[in-house]
Amino acid sequence: MSATSRPVIFRNGLVLTMDDAHTVLPGADVLVIGDRIAEVGVGLTAPDDALEIDAAGGIVMPGMVDTHRHMWQTAMRGYGADWTLTQYFVWYYLESGRLFRPEDVYAGNLLAAIEAVDAGVTTTVDWSHGLQTPDHADAAVDALEAVDGRFVLAYGNIQQGPWEWATSPEFRDFHRRRVDGGKLAGFQMAFDVTGDPAFPERAAFEVARELGVAVTTHAGVWGATNDDGIRLMHEHGFMSPSTVYVHAATLTHDSYNRIAATGGSVSVSTESEQSAGQGYPPTWQLRHHDIPVSLSMDTSVWWSGDLFSAMRSTLGADRSREHLEAHAKQDTITHCHLRAEQVVEWATRGGARALGMDSTIGALTPGRQADIVLIKNDASPVMFPILNPNGHVVFQAQRGDVHTVLVGGRIVKRDGRLVDVDLAAARAGVAATIDHLRETMGEEAWQRGMNPDVPETAILENPYQYTEWDAGSAQWKH
Repeated sequence: MSATSRPVIFRNGLVLTMDDAHTVLPGADVLVIGDRIAEVGVGLTAPDDALEIDAAGGIVMPGMVDTHRHMWQTAMRGYGADWTLTQYFVWYYLESGRLFRPEDVYAGNLLAAIEAVDAGVTTTVDWSHGLQTPDHADAAVDALEAVDGRFVLAYGNIQQGPWEWATSPEFRDFHRRRVDGGKLAGFQMAFDVTGDPAFPERAAFEVARELGVAVTTHAGVWGATNDDGIRLMHEHGFMSPSTVYVHAATLTHDSYNRIAATGGSVSVSTESEQSAGQGYPPTWQLRHHDIPVSLSMDTSVWWSGDLFSAMRSTLGADRSREHLEAHAKQDTITHCHLRAEQVVEWATRGGARALGMDSTIGALTPGRQADIVLIKNDASPVMFPILNPNGHVVFQAQRGDVHTVLVGGRIVKRDGRLVDVDLAAARAGVAATIDHLRETMGEEAWQRGMNPDVPETAILENPYQYTEWDAGSAQWKH
C-alpha cells in the first residue's frame, strides 16, 4: 500500500484523538505526510502542495478496527437473517459450506473488504474458517490484497479439526509463501477448543507457538465452547496476551479470571450474540473483570458490516443488562457506567491493542499510521448540532456519513465515494457465487436453507463434528 504522493491535511474538524487522555480537539487540523500522522492541532501549517480536506462540521477520528469477521460469507449477505446458531452450524458446517470454491471465497472476501473501508473500518480480521484447501487460502489473500485496507488473516478450516490442517505441510507452505514478507497486516490461527478432555487442539497451539502467531478462538458459545476449553488452554499454558477470545458470552467467573490473569482480550459481536444465541453480550462481565474489549461484526450473512452498528448495539445491550440486574434487586440505575466514549475506544484503540498494533494504529497521534476517518454529511439533518462527539458517533452517525477514509496515508474514500474500486467486478463475482450455490443445491434446497431444519441424522453434541466427545449438552442431542 503506497501513501498519497501529496501531504494531506484535514482542516477545522472536531478531532477525536483517542490518545491516552481521549483528548477531543474542536476546530483542529490533522496533517498527514507519507503514511504517517505528522501533527495534530489547531491552525497547523501545511506544505504548499498539501491536499486540503475541509472537515468543518464533521468529526475526524481514527479508523475503526474489526477483530472478527467471516469475510468469505459476505457473498451471501442477509441470507441467514432469521437463523439461529444451530441453523448456522447446519448450513455451513454440516451441509453446504463445503460447496464454496476458491473463487467463491475470493468473491466474498473482496466484497467484504470493500464494504469495510467504505464504512470507515480500516483494519479487519478476516476470521477465515472456509479455507478447505491451499487454493481457498490463496484466494482469500488475493482478495484482501486487492483492496486498499489493512487486513489480518485468521486462518481456519471448519471442515477439519485444527490438529489436522494446522500440522499439514500445505499449511506450512502457505504460511511461508503468503505470510512471511507478504502484504497482510497480520496473521492469526483461527480455531475453537471444544472441551474434549483429550485436548486434541494442543497440536494446533504448538504450531502457533512455533510460528510465533496469535490464536483467535470462539469461546463461551452456548452449547459449543465453554469453560472446559478455557481450562484446558490455561492448564496447558496456551493462554497469552495475544489470544483473542470471540464472544466469551457464557463463561463463569473462573474462566473470566483466567483470561484476565493471562492478559487476553475479548472480541464482542453484540449483534451476533443477542440474535444467534451464543449468550448475552458479555461487556458487563468483562468490565467487572477488567478484561480488554474490542468489537466485531461476525458475518454479513446475518448482520450489518459496520462498527457504528456494533457500538450502538453494544452500548444498548450493556445498559439493558445493568438496568435489568438492578430491577431484579428492586433498585434503579441513576448513572450509566458504560459511556459512549468507551465504546468508541473499543472500536478503535481496543481493536488495535487486541492485534498488538497499539503503537501504530487506533489513535490520531504523531507518528502513528494515518488511518483516518472523516464523518461528515452536509446533506444530512442528523449531522448537526454535534454537542457530544462520542455520543454522536455511537447513536447518530452511520456508514452513509463516512465522507473520507485514509489507510496508511492513502485516500480510499473521498466525498462519500470509494476511490479506485471496481464495484461492478465485485458484483459480478458475487453473482457467480450465488448462481453456483443455487445450481448446485437446487432451488428448493436454496430456499429452504434460509430456515433449515435440523437434519434427521444425529448431530453430535459437539456441533463442530471434529471429535466424538460428548459434553452432555442437551440442546444438541438428537
